[in-house]
This record gives sequence, structure tokens and C-alpha cells, in this order.
Amino acid sequence: MTTYLHDGDLPSGLDLGPVVAIDSETMGLRFRRDPLCVVQLSSGDGDAHVVRLNRPDYDAPNLKRLLSDPSVLKIFHYGRFDIAMFALHLGVTTAPVYCTKIASKLARTYTDRHGLKDVTRELLGIEISKTQQSSDWGAGQLSQDQVTYAASDVLHLHALRARLDVMLAREGRAELAQACFDFLPVRARLDLAGWEDVDIFAHA
Repeated sequence: MTTYLHDGDLPSGLDLGPVVAIDSETMGLRFRRDPLCVVQLSSGDGDAHVVRLNRPDYDAPNLKRLLSDPSVLKIFHYGRFDIAMFALHLGVTTAPVYCTKIASKLARTYTDRHGLKDVTRELLGIEISKTQQSSDWGAGQLSQDQVTYAASDVLHLHALRARLDVMLAREGRAELAQACFDFLPVRARLDLAGWEDVDIFAHA
């Protein structure tokens, strides 16, 4: 079941458990040009909560509390972007985190296809649609197709994490992956500070 929350926040007292899958939708991929519009979450039980944020104040205390809760692990696919957007618009540091895209790149070195659709298809045998990816997420009322799409981006992240953890352990890269996850909030800060297109670890 998917719950569409159009009032800008999660319900008070909602317990999504110790591990929550999270994604976001924006008006584009430029940090200070394109606003954060939607956040979707799932506890891994087959249900999803799709929150249309109230802009420009982003008054979402329950969501902000969850994102910064050190006792709740947040699973993302390409968390670097979402974490930076949350820092910029919600004013929170999202941690601790797990990124299935990073895990895929470390574990699935036999391919260069690490998008959510490709990873979900291979590891879980599930096809997800990306047809609504480039739609108007700033609309005052989301369509049912948009809500369904947003939910699909988080419903399978728990299962992907489980499969990827097995592969990371098998290849002896679990510790390296964890170090990358721990660094993600810092990478997001670098992006927002102007180093989004620069590898500061490169020689040149």
C-alpha cells in the first residue's frame, strides 16, 4: 500500500523501524536552481509513504527528525544527491546511510550498469518503470502515476541491500563499502560547497 501525504510531513508518531529506504524527487539536478519537492520512504514491508513537501518553508519536523536519527539506518540509491538536497533544503545531516549504487559499483564489477532499474532487474528479477522520472514534481497535486513511480523507487531497496551485502562480503569489500557510506554526508557537503564536479583526491 502507498500512502500519499500532501501536507508536507510524516504523521507524528509514525514508526518506520530501524532501517528505512528513502528517495527524493526534485525539479532537476542542480542544487541551488532546482527545489526539493517529494520524499518517499519505505520500512521494507511493502508499504511506502510519499510526502509532497511544502515549499519554500519545508516545515517537516517529523521527517527531519527521522533523517538525522542516529539509530535509524537510511538506505538510498545514489544517496549523494539526496543527502545534499536534504542538507540544503531541510537543514539536516542525514546519517547513518547505506547506498545501493555504491554497493553495486563495489560488488558488481563485471558491469557498468548500476542504475536502480538495472540492479533491481538483475538481482531481484523485478522490472521497475522510470517513465515518470522527468515529470513535474513541483505540481500542487501529484498524479497517481507519479505517486506509484515514487513508491517504486524505495520498495525494493531493503531487498537490494540484502543481496548486495552478500556480494560485498563474498568479495571482501564490506568494510570498504561501509567506509564509503560513512563518507557520503561529507561528500554531499563538498558538493554543496562547490566541489561537485571536482575529485579532490585526483593528482591533477
